Amino acid sequence: MKQLQIRGVLILAVIVISVIKVTGQMTMPDVLLKSSLKDQYNYIEEHTRIYEDYRAIREDMFQKLKRNVSDTLSSINVKIAGLNKTVSVLNRTIDTLRTNLVSTQTRLDEMTKTKNSIHVAGIEVNKTTYNNSMWTILAGLIAILLIGFLAFKRNLSAMSNTKKEFQELKAEFETYRKTSREAREKLTMDHFNEIKRLKGGG
Repeated sequence: MKQLQIRGVLILAVIVISVIKVTGQMTMPDVLLKSSLKDQYNYIEEHTRIYEDYRAIREDMFQKLKRNVSDTLSSINVKIAGLNKTVSVLNRTIDTLRTNLVSTQTRLDEMTKTKNSIHVAGIEVNKTTYNNSMWTILAGLIAILLIGFLAFKRNLSAMSNTKKEFQELKAEFETYRKTSREAREKLTMDHFNEIKRLKGGG
């Protein structure tokens, strides 16, 4: 009779602990809803246990983190596509500016061979004035070309950094997913063995 009472108390305790555990798992931490991926990884690292080199993580938290990583990767892909489009536009602009610069330089070379007076559309123009105008245009084109080149270089660097971060994030996520899966499998096996042992002991 005493053994039956003890067994009943133990069963009741297990049920209460299970209910508390299930209720606790229903709430999702704010950090997984609002914070950056880095903060989410830190939270998972600080609030999960390591058992025999495996980290145990709640399934709902793992799935939320997985969705967050997927959303971030999608956002990065959109950003990369936008940068690629910007680079294409800048390349076309640079080609146009280069063509204009070559054309301007050709006309400038022809001008240097003329005399002091130049006939433009039937109007005689002083060579110095004409040269000054052309040099101003050339300087403007060079400035535009330089600005375009700097913008292209900056966007190319940003795209390279974004691709690098994307690859690192992808590798980190794959490692984390593998580790989580192995930990979950280990936890399931340990749980199964414990149940088997308890059944055998009972």
